[in-house]
Amino acid sequence: MATTQLLSTVEHRETLPEGYARPESDRPRLAEVATDSNIPLIDLASPDKPRVIAEIAQACRTYGFFQVTNHGIAEELLEKVMAVALEFFRLPPEEKEKLYSDEPSKKIRLSTSFNVRKETVHNWRDYLRLHCHPLEEFVPEWPSNPAQFKEIMSTYCREVRRLGLRLLGAISVSLGLEEDYIEKVLGEQEQHMAVNYYPRCPEPDLTYGLPKHTDPNALTILLPDPHVAGLQVLRDGDQWIVVNPRPNALVVNLGDQIQALSNGAYKSVWHRAVVNAVQERMSVASFMCPCNSAVISPARKLVADGDAPVYRSFTYDEYYKKFWSRNLDQEHCLELFKGQ
Repeated sequence: MATTQLLSTVEHRETLPEGYARPESDRPRLAEVATDSNIPLIDLASPDKPRVIAEIAQACRTYGFFQVTNHGIAEELLEKVMAVALEFFRLPPEEKEKLYSDEPSKKIRLSTSFNVRKETVHNWRDYLRLHCHPLEEFVPEWPSNPAQFKEIMSTYCREVRRLGLRLLGAISVSLGLEEDYIEKVLGEQEQHMAVNYYPRCPEPDLTYGLPKHTDPNALTILLPDPHVAGLQVLRDGDQWIVVNPRPNALVVNLGDQIQALSNGAYKSVWHRAVVNAVQERMSVASFMCPCNSAVISPARKLVADGDAPVYRSFTYDEYYKKFWSRNLDQEHCLELFKGQ
């Protein structure tokens, strides 16, 4: 499988190529997607810290995600990240060929869809997967074209990590735990990035950029395309809502590990990416991940006396392997780790 399968290297047609159309029962039904004016938007610069913590707690309980403003990452840097990412996907095929791989365990790779070796229907997405911590270990392997790619993306990675650790502290406090509790449990966290490119799609009603899934990690910080919506989240188990980008806001998704640590009090959000016929779309997702040997289990303080924890203890390595051995949109992977 070569870069000829990358959507970003081929001229697009009037109809969907073979292998991308979902069965009727599994289509996005875009006409049924709702808007929600109450999507949590949290101002991290607010002087009222207890209120910020309360807003985070409410968002984590009810939505499983929130948007943040005044997060400390400069607007100019966010713009540069988006620009250099798009420049990368516009490179000629022979440049992209150097990085192409469909081996999921590869730490730096350019690929398409989600897991082309396993899936039966493909997704309308190309992506560049980068490991980002420690930076000095991985940056030498990153793309050297465009020329500014390494510098811009590594600066962004450092800023996102700082923000991610700050958010994990706030989430800890919001659960009534010590501020450093979650960070200590997760160990020396890995950090990965997916630079996503969703081309214009001739038949967006028939396919996905990414189907419904939860994130297996702890926390995901998404830099969305400022001009084009595509992220949708599931509310109350049955209603998809669109997450419209807000100026200079980042989207924060809780991953499965926070749901486990919180003993199910906080929700790892089901979300998906849809595509459109009019505009291409970019997004940059940063994943804060426990170290592989981290032992994840519900915080003792969050399990009522006499109750069994909702989830058993497991290592992140065990969880991650299980997650990748399944189809992306199967039942919640945490269901397989319910207490025994």
